[in-house]
Amino acid sequence: VLPGYPYSSDDDERVLVNNKCQCVTVTSRFVPSKDNPDEEILERNIRIIVPLKARENISDPLSPLRTNFVYRMTDLCRKCDPVEVELGGEIYQAQQSNFCSGPETCYTYERDKCYTTTSSLLYHGEIRKVPAVLTPASCYAD
Repeated sequence: VLPGYPYSSDDDERVLVNNKCQCVTVTSRFVPSKDNPDEEILERNIRIIVPLKARENISDPLSPLRTNFVYRMTDLCRKCDPVEVELGGEIYQAQQSNFCSGPETCYTYERDKCYTTTSSLLYHGEIRKVPAVLTPASCYAD
């Protein structure tokens, strides 16, 4: 069971996962049972948006188009940002997931993340590798 937050004010639907990197939203809500109208059952909805023209390597615009998309609930639900927890009057930093060491597979650009690549540039007859920014709004403050 995952904690959630309300999806909208007029609904009892709760968002369990909103993974912008893999374009997945998982929600849940209680609905009347078809077998017993006096009983409520938990309904989960998984919304997946498959981005068109996603690349195998998101930081390489020349990599081949991605044709295989894999979604694992354990990967979608991992929370790697540290949170502060109070134990015995002292505050500790804790992670909510154990699997944060591996890279996260991203199918699209996250607005808050800076993506860069290297590009070849011909300068005075010499080819140089220079860094190039793929998401300027995320990489530069102004």
